[in-house]
Amino acid sequence: MSPTAPDMSSASSLFGDPAAIRCERAVAELRAGRPVVIDDGHGQRLAFIALDSSTRTSFTAFAAAAEDRHYLFLTATRARVLGVSAERGARVPLAGIDFDALPSLSYLRDPGAMPPGWTGGEALDDGAVEIARLGLLLPAMVGVLLAADDRRFDDCAQVSLCDLSQGAEQAAHAYELVARSPVPLREVGMTEFAVFRGGVAQRDQVAIIVGTPDLSAVVPVRVHSSCLTGDLFGSLKCDCGDQLRRGLRKLKDLGGGVLLYLDQEGRGTGIAAKMRAYGYQHDGLDTIDADAQLGFGADERRYGSAVAMLQGLGVSRVQLLSNNPTKAQRLRNAGIDVADCIPVTGDITAENEQYLRTKAERAGHLLDVDALIQAAQ
Repeated sequence: MSPTAPDMSSASSLFGDPAAIRCERAVAELRAGRPVVIDDGHGQRLAFIALDSSTRTSFTAFAAAAEDRHYLFLTATRARVLGVSAERGARVPLAGIDFDALPSLSYLRDPGAMPPGWTGGEALDDGAVEIARLGLLLPAMVGVLLAADDRRFDDCAQVSLCDLSQGAEQAAHAYELVARSPVPLREVGMTEFAVFRGGVAQRDQVAIIVGTPDLSAVVPVRVHSSCLTGDLFGSLKCDCGDQLRRGLRKLKDLGGGVLLYLDQEGRGTGIAAKMRAYGYQHDGLDTIDADAQLGFGADERRYGSAVAMLQGLGVSRVQLLSNNPTKAQRLRNAGIDVADCIPVTGDITAENEQYLRTKAERAGHLLDVDALIQAAQ
C-alpha cells in the first residue's frame, strides 16, 4: 500500500494559526521586495509590492507583469498632502510614469499636484497597507487588480483580508513568556526582566518588573515605546529617554511596578520612517505633519502586545504612568482597568520644546509646557 501524502494544511495548523502564518509570510515577502497577492474572499484579488522595498528592476518587472495596468496607492493622509480629499486613499494610474517620479508622489516634500485620473481606494488597498505596516514599511503601494483567470502571480505569497482580520489580530494578542532574569539597574536597584515573544513577526517584547509589586492589586505601569535615538543615544529632539529613566525611578518610589518596553519605534512606523520624519522636522515641520508627509497618521502604535504581557503577568488593574489619555483609553478598550494616570515628564530643551508643544496641542497629551519651563528656571 503506497504511503499517503501528508496533509500540509493540517501540518501547518500544528505549528500555529494558518491565517497568522500566511500574514507572516506576506510580511516577509513584501519586505524582501517581492509581490504579494491579497484577496477579499469574494473573487477580487490584488497583487502588490511596497515602494519602500522596491528597486527600479523589481518595479519594471512588476509593471511588465501588470501590462501597465498598475497603480500607486496613497493613504488618505498622503493624499491630503497632495491637496486631495480621498477618504479611502487614492489610486494613481502609473502607465507612462517612471520609477524615479514615485518618491515625489509618495513621501517626499513639495510633491506638487495629484496626477489626473486618480480614483478612490478600496478594502484590498487597506489590506495591502496593513501588511506594509506590519513590515514597518512606508504605506505607498504599487498594485494591480487581477482578473479571475489571471495566474501570473500565483507563485507569490497569498493572503486574504480574512487572514488580516483574524490571524493577524489573534497573533497580536498571543505572546508567550520565554525568559525571566534578575537585572540590577542604576538608580533603581534589582529588577526582573521578563521577555515575551509573539505577534505576527514573533518579536521579543520586554517587561521590567521593579521591586515586588502586588500583581493582584492596582499595579503602577509605564507602557514605553522604544526610542533608539532618545533612550539609547540621548537625543535632545524628544523627552523619551527622560521618561524611560524617570518612569523606572517612579515605579521604585511607588513601591514597585512594571515597565513594558514595546518594540514600536517612531510611534509604530519603524526606525527608517522615523529618520525620514526627523529630516522633515529638521526642515521645520512638527512631528505630526512630518509623519503625514510619509502617509502616516498621528500615532500608528498598537497595544495588543502590552495587554497580552499584562495578562501574562496576571495584571488586570493598573495605575498608568503617562501623559497620554489616548493610550489610557486604548488600554481600557482592550480590557485593562486603568484606575488613574500619573504624569511622567522629561527635561525641556530648545531642541524638543516644539515637539512637546505639538504633543500637547495636537495630540492631546496632558502637558503644560510653559509651566514646565517656568519650573526649570
